[in-house]
Amino acid sequence: MAKVNIEEIIDYIDTDIRKALSETLKQHFPKESFNDREVFRTFKKMIARKCSTWEDVPDIFVEKD
Repeated sequence: MAKVNIEEIIDYIDTDIRKALSETLKQHFPKESFNDREVFRTFKKMIARKCSTWEDVPDIFVEKD
C-alpha cells in the first residue's frame, strides 16, 4: 500500500476540484447560488476532519514516473 497526503493532493489540484464541485452543486441545486471559493474551503475542512492527513491507498492507484 502507498501513502498519500490527501490534503496536499487536494491543494495541488484545487482548481479542477473546485470547478467540479461547483458544477455538481449547480446541477443538483440549480436555483441556489453559492460562493465557489467558500464552498471549497468548507469542503477542504470536511476532508481534513474525515480523513487522515496520510491515507493508505492500494499501489495500483499510484503511478510514479
